[in-house]
Amino acid sequence: MPVKVSVVIPVYNPGKYIDPCIDSLLRQTLPAREFEVLFVNDGSTDDTPDRLKRLAVEHPHFRVITIPNSGWPGKPRNIGVTEAKGEYVQFLDQDDHLASEALERLYDMGRRNGSDIVIGKVASNFRGVPHGVFKKNREKCTLRDAPLYDSLTPHKMFRTEFLRENGIAYPEGKRRLEDQLYMMQAYFPAQVVSILGNYTCYYYSKRDDGKNAGSARIVPSGYYGNLREVLDVVVSHTEPGEFRDRLLRRFYRVEMLGRLSEPAVLRYSPEFLDGMCDAIQPLARDFMGDGVHNGLGPLLRTRSAQLRADDREGLVRIARFAASVTAAARLETFAWQPDGRIAVTVSGRLVHEDGAPLRLVRRDGRYHLDPELTGESVDVTDDLAGYSAELTLRNRETAVEWPCPATFTTSVEELADGGFEVVLHGSGRLTAEAVKGRGRVSRGFWDVWMPLRGMGLVRKARIGADRAAEVDTACRPASLGSPARAVIPYFTDPHGNLTLDVDGRSKKLAGHLAGRPVLRTPSGRPELRLDLVTTTATGDSAAQLVLSPADGTSGPAHTLRTVLHPTEGRAHLAVPARAHGVTEGGWKLSARLDGENGPALPLCDVTVDRRGRIHLDPELPEIEPALMRKVAVARRKAALRRVLRAVGGPVVRRLPPSGRKRMRRLAVRFTG
Repeated sequence: MPVKVSVVIPVYNPGKYIDPCIDSLLRQTLPAREFEVLFVNDGSTDDTPDRLKRLAVEHPHFRVITIPNSGWPGKPRNIGVTEAKGEYVQFLDQDDHLASEALERLYDMGRRNGSDIVIGKVASNFRGVPHGVFKKNREKCTLRDAPLYDSLTPHKMFRTEFLRENGIAYPEGKRRLEDQLYMMQAYFPAQVVSILGNYTCYYYSKRDDGKNAGSARIVPSGYYGNLREVLDVVVSHTEPGEFRDRLLRRFYRVEMLGRLSEPAVLRYSPEFLDGMCDAIQPLARDFMGDGVHNGLGPLLRTRSAQLRADDREGLVRIARFAASVTAAARLETFAWQPDGRIAVTVSGRLVHEDGAPLRLVRRDGRYHLDPELTGESVDVTDDLAGYSAELTLRNRETAVEWPCPATFTTSVEELADGGFEVVLHGSGRLTAEAVKGRGRVSRGFWDVWMPLRGMGLVRKARIGADRAAEVDTACRPASLGSPARAVIPYFTDPHGNLTLDVDGRSKKLAGHLAGRPVLRTPSGRPELRLDLVTTTATGDSAAQLVLSPADGTSGPAHTLRTVLHPTEGRAHLAVPARAHGVTEGGWKLSARLDGENGPALPLCDVTVDRRGRIHLDPELPEIEPALMRKVAVARRKAALRRVLRAVGGPVVRRLPPSGRKRMRRLAVRFTG
């Protein structure tokens, strides 16, 4: 069978850090006969060569290629592409790992679209991730219509013949920015690039010895000499104009002005800062014209002007100011929705570390950053429309991040001292359940963040520490989906930030329901209304009732079958009419909502009569009559719908389309 994918891994003295990489390759859902793994051993001096050889004996689709030490991953990658038998090549670093379905999903997307490059969503617990690239799946795109230039690492899947036909290869030997050079050389000839944004494929993992690639301090002259080669590629493939300026602006913003910004520039010695400026200024003069400069945010424009004017003290001054700016968010409302999503409203602003607002002053109808803060007047009026914010869920352990649907509006609001600030007001939906383009989020702690962009700054704020008083009461636990699992929103201690514990990572429903009200139905078959949100009816696999002796003795407990079902925004527990085999007398009723071995939630006292009938404590508060009437109406309509489907369905299906339409309208009138 032809090989679909060749995974190329440069290897040099990885030690234990290669373990997750190997494990992830052994767990791939793509059958072993359909992919190969090429470990290109770059002259390792530890026990890695022997270990890889043993691995290759155990797994025939693993191969080991050994070369003399070249000192850098470029040559091993080139050799891997030369030796690859696969239709596609996937680059993987020795201290990173792949998700189990990564190769299968990426290959399927590439084959489906005839892609030259397939980019999978990445996660990292130590380095920046271009989340904007992965907001959605893109079956077919190019450098002109997608922000591909924000993703310049090589850990992607490439069509092997595409690389060979276009002569795309790494510069060999020790150098910097070789990834950017490789990717820009690949992006320009690529006819089809695909982005898999709804599945996290690639994980960058921080090493505890601090020796991740790229962690060494740069030498300015060499670094920016290598950047010139990248910029030459951009210029040689574009005409003067907006597209070229957009591409160049990315490198100006990140590799050039970004290294003259906070926090790095505040740690530079005067000599190192001089070396950086001396290396950057020629590139700025040669490549970064007014079209590039004018498209920057206000603070980056200020830095660009200072660089052009060789104002090195000004660069430090504006960096010191920007380092004092952070983001603040306030959680205004929190409400569970019938579909299991959480509707929130929030506000956000840029503030200083002491909480003071980022103050603007108004002059002649124009807004400026307060010159007392920046040391100079910075007009930001035309940039206010560029303020934006998002809501995201981020897994605290894996660093996987998912955007949540949200909309924000921007307003300039007057402060008590006569100044002004920019405030973003937004509403959004948080969900741990499956949504279009994404499955259910994995088990774990999911923190809620608000990334905020404005003034050329990007700052992220946790949500929840500042919140309206009524939010705490509304922050109920939930049992969602099928199979049912706990989703428990809570506020962290001591910081008070909002986090979702999904699928019982450490929190229990019983603990978060303790002390919350339990109500009973006033008549008919007894039910208990819990302060718990649920969306689907679940049986005793998700909930059980337990009768235990009222006197607290160690007598036998009895487990009863029940159903947990959604009713007007809360979960109702059905209490069986009888408890067979239970002796007459008083008992304590509790519920297990966290599995058979989970803690029991005390509900109420009950009495079992001599016929085994269960009587709830009459002192237990009743559900409000108005709510019970709504419940009764809803249940009658649901029962009627079931009857109509069972009895009328076969008849309606034999009617012509116009008749079916009339009958459905009539049914809606009766059942709602």
